[in-house]
Amino acid sequence: MKRQNTIGTLAFALALSALNMTLADQTDAMDDINPEDFTVTIDNPFFPLPPGITFIYKGRKELSKQRDEFAVTDRTIVIDGVTCRVVHDRVFVNGVLEENTFDYFAQDRDGNVWYFGEDTEEFDKRGRVVSTAGTWRAGVDGAQPGVIMEAHPNVNDHYFQELAAPLAQDEAIVLSLHEIVAVPFGKFTNCLQTKEFTQLEPGNIEHKFYARGVGFILGVVVKGGKERLALVSIVKES
Repeated sequence: MKRQNTIGTLAFALALSALNMTLADQTDAMDDINPEDFTVTIDNPFFPLPPGITFIYKGRKELSKQRDEFAVTDRTIVIDGVTCRVVHDRVFVNGVLEENTFDYFAQDRDGNVWYFGEDTEEFDKRGRVVSTAGTWRAGVDGAQPGVIMEAHPNVNDHYFQELAAPLAQDEAIVLSLHEIVAVPFGKFTNCLQTKEFTQLEPGNIEHKFYARGVGFILGVVVKGGKERLALVSIVKES
């Protein structure tokens, strides 16, 4: 993989010095990434991505209604030598398309799901693209893949989900493995709860919940805004 530039490497090292061994292990893993160790068959129990499935979420963002359509396609793309599954994610606010994103995931042979980047567009109310600032890909300008879901999460695990500063640098901490969560799609036990945040926006914190065999089911912003998004249905292509 391509290395970060000197400034980026120093900033990353300083950030890692304040974190636990999980992040150090992740850094070592990123240095040793072998494309042959990855697959587009993503069956991690807490983040399964079978092609032909669309996850539908609804909620509110501040005072606006929000709808998120997370569609797992049968398409693949090669990023930094690794073949990734393409997921098409569309966010609607008050019925108007606000974000259109293609996300790229791959699973390693141990069962960890990695995030290799995204191509994203933001729209104004007239449907015009006003920003692509969140776009990044592993191997470009020092960006590296992050872990979106561990194979065997444990409480207090701390890992990077995105490593593309200054564009994206999301982190997660595992808070619980035994949460009971009810959303419109159903009620689930023994859910994984994470705290997700970024040093780029230190005032924002979100708690996310993942159900075994389903994946992401609920997100609640607990600091930095009012936002809640819950799974309402899963649609399969006929």
